[in-house]
Formats: sequence, C-alpha cells, structure tokens
Amino acid sequence: MTKNAIVSDDLAQKFATEKETPYTRWVKAEGLDIIGAHYVPSLNTVDLKPWARRGGKGVYINHEASRTSNDCYVCEIAPGKQLEPQRQLFEEMIYVLSGRGSTTVWNDQGHRITFEWQAGALFAIPLNCWHQHFNGSGKDGARFVAVTNGPPVINLYEDLKFVFNTSHDFANRFNGEPDYFSGKGEQKGLLLETNFVADAVNLPLISAKERGAGGGHIRFNMARGSMNSHISQFPVGTYKKAHCHGPGAHVIILSGEGYSLMWPEGEEPREYKWQTGSMIVPPNMWMHQHFNTGKAPARYLAFKHEVVSIRNAQGVPKAWISRRIGGDQIDYADESQGVRTRFADALAKHDLTPRMEEAYETELPTLPPKSV
Repeated sequence: MTKNAIVSDDLAQKFATEKETPYTRWVKAEGLDIIGAHYVPSLNTVDLKPWARRGGKGVYINHEASRTSNDCYVCEIAPGKQLEPQRQLFEEMIYVLSGRGSTTVWNDQGHRITFEWQAGALFAIPLNCWHQHFNGSGKDGARFVAVTNGPPVINLYEDLKFVFNTSHDFANRFNGEPDYFSGKGEQKGLLLETNFVADAVNLPLISAKERGAGGGHIRFNMARGSMNSHISQFPVGTYKKAHCHGPGAHVIILSGEGYSLMWPEGEEPREYKWQTGSMIVPPNMWMHQHFNTGKAPARYLAFKHEVVSIRNAQGVPKAWISRRIGGDQIDYADESQGVRTRFADALAKHDLTPRMEEAYETELPTLPPKSV
C-alpha cells in the first residue's frame, strides 16, 4: 500500500499560501532552481545556472528540511575567477568536489586569514564572517557543495539586509586565530573538533561496530557551529544497518560504488545506485541502508542539522540504537532475507561475494531480546 499522503485539490488549496516561504522566494529571486529530490546521481555534472549576485553558477538541492532546518547548494567558480564577498547570519559547511583554490575569511575587527583547498577538502565558514572563494586554476573550474542552516534564519527575520549585512563579530566563533584553518583538532570520542580537513577521502576513522559491518566513523564540530557532519566507511562486500532519523541529512559519496535502499514505513524499499559524487537525501523518518558493491571500501560524508539526530535521554542518536529497545536501527538479525539476496545478486555482477558472516556473528552476543 502506497502512503504518499496526497490529498484532494480542495484541501491542498486551503494551504496554498503556506507552500511558499520567505526562503523559497529568496532562492527564486537569486535566479536559481531548487531541485526537490532525495537522490542526485552526480553532483559533479548536475546542471547549474548563472548566479549573478555571487559571480558563479549554482543550483539548490533541497528536500523537506529546507522548510525547517537546512538546505544544500552546489556552486562552481569559473577558471581564474572568484565569487563575490559575502557574510551571513547562518552557518555553512563546504565540501570541495573538484578543482583547487583558496578562501579568505575576515571579520569587522580586520582579522583576515587565507587558506588553500583542493578536491576532497572540508571546512566551515564562521558565523557572520566575511568570506570570498577564489579558483586557483586558470584552466579548470572549481566546484563545491555546501549545506547551510539558512532556511530558518531567512524565514524568521524575512529581512535580507539584516541576514546578509549585519555588522557583528561573534568572537567566540572566530577571533582571527592564525591557526584557525590549519587542520588541527581535538578528538573527543567519535567527535573531532576542527575547522578544516584537507583530505576527507583519506582521513583516518575510528571503529564504529554499532553501525555494523566493521566500519569506521568520525564526527565533526566545525567553526563551533550548531550544525554537524560525519564520515562513515565500510569494507568491500559489506553493508550498513538500516536506520531512520529526522530530515536534512545530505549524504555525499566520497569513494566507492554501491546502492542505497530507502523506504517509508510499510512500503517496499526503493533502490538508488551511487558512485563517487552521488548524493542521497533520506526523507524524514524513512528507513535507509547503504550497500558496498564495489571492489574498494565505500566512504560517504553526511552534512546535517542537529534536528536530524533524535536522541535518547543519554544523548545517543536513536539511529544508533536497536529497534528492539526503542531505537531506530534494524539489527541484522531482524532484516528480511530479501535484503541479503538482493545484496548477493548485486555483488555477483562484479564477481564478488558477501563478507557479512562475521558481522552477523559479532552482533549476536550484544543483541537485545525481542520484545513480545
């Protein structure tokens, strides 16, 4: 039974005036499209439009969360060019898809820092700091994907001059520290507090057996912001446990190839094939599960707002906790046989076989009893 929640035109018309928001009107005024999709085959080739105000090209890729928490956009800087300077009263995290260049960040006190980046770099813009991105190549374009929490800020104030031109230094976020973008960081459990990662594709990870399949994981708090991100990796011939969470996670494939299954409760899973540069955006509380069908470890980056993480009383995301004890993660022991059959068939096309037996066995000693 399909649960698409489509209602009559009469009921829809009663809410027509609430469909648009100050944020969506702003994006249209910028001259850009909003792709309302939860799957983009390639961020590297997605079509962009001229972005006159910023001096580059861009497109927004928003699904559900753009009304309430965060958005996503792809931007390209032409060879030998730069974007216009900008400041904003919302946070922004950036992953460089291709090219090389530099970014200059400064505040009203005159503190100015310039750092260089290339494909695979990950960084965040400190709140309300002026910043400008430069393409370091005179031959090739530079393209990045960014996630911001701009929607609720623009919707709250509905005053673009205030959002983009307020003079105020958040000294606790950025105060001209010379090593701010040096890549240094402090590791606290799974969380790495840093403002710059030079190479997210090859960054060492920490074991995270709770997500299954012997994978690695690391979480970030960048530029002391309220948004967060994480990187996960899982080995050849393996797949992650299915789970669900709130809206707004933008999952960007950093390396490898495979597919993801996504489905709302009560429906059949839908398959989305991915490779380096693909993006998956799980809708609100849809179950989803990632499968590595390639011949190398698969790694992805998830940009998200804190509203994604529905947590228990201990602060643990419920997406990490078994459904058997009230969490939102399906244990391997409780998944359907169809999941395993589909995975084996997909691997066979690459002359590979599943390597999941150890993961299944490792789970058993800590498996909570099934509730009656």
